Amino acid sequence: MELLNQIATSLQEGDEVRVAELTRQAVATKIPAKQTLDDGLIAGMNVVGRLFRDHEIFLPDVLLAARAMYAGLDVLRPLLASEKVPTQGKVVIGTIQGDLHDIGKNLVGIMLRGAGFDVIDLGNDVAPEKFVETATRENAQVIGMSALLTTTMTGMQRVVELLDAKGQRGRIKTIIGGAPVTAEYAREIGADGFGFDAASAVERVKELAAQ
Repeated sequence: MELLNQIATSLQEGDEVRVAELTRQAVATKIPAKQTLDDGLIAGMNVVGRLFRDHEIFLPDVLLAARAMYAGLDVLRPLLASEKVPTQGKVVIGTIQGDLHDIGKNLVGIMLRGAGFDVIDLGNDVAPEKFVETATRENAQVIGMSALLTTTMTGMQRVVELLDAKGQRGRIKTIIGGAPVTAEYAREIGADGFGFDAASAVERVKELAAQ
């Protein structure tokens, strides 16, 4: 549908005013909110994510696209709520306790929202107990943790151990990432996934949420 293609294209260009305007047009012409979300906003962000993964665009471009996406979501959100449109899943993310770095984590959050997930961002310096308590309370499918300091990585293992102790490890999946984090470390601590960059993290979360 041409209008939805225009939304996707304007989002890729980071034109938040145009995206909001076109989204309002879609609502006015009775296009279902879910269709506008999937074929307009999410379709546009999928392209942005792919271009970023392939190093064809850079972080400022992603941030502009995200701002445009949020402008469209603001228009759709009341309709999505009233139509009870389900999300792809719920993900709790944060930077592990003792670590204040959050640029990578913020980017993952943007791209997860762009992929249709309900994201609960706990920020940085997050205690293992808070990850587990929030994910359990919110009925989240996935916990995503990041670290930039090797000294804080042990907190990730603590999250996995807490999930195990509470009998939630099979139901709530875990994915880890950050500059010092490796796939080998993820296997070592029993995490369910590893993301070497934002795009790969989103793909892995999609897989985990679907399990």
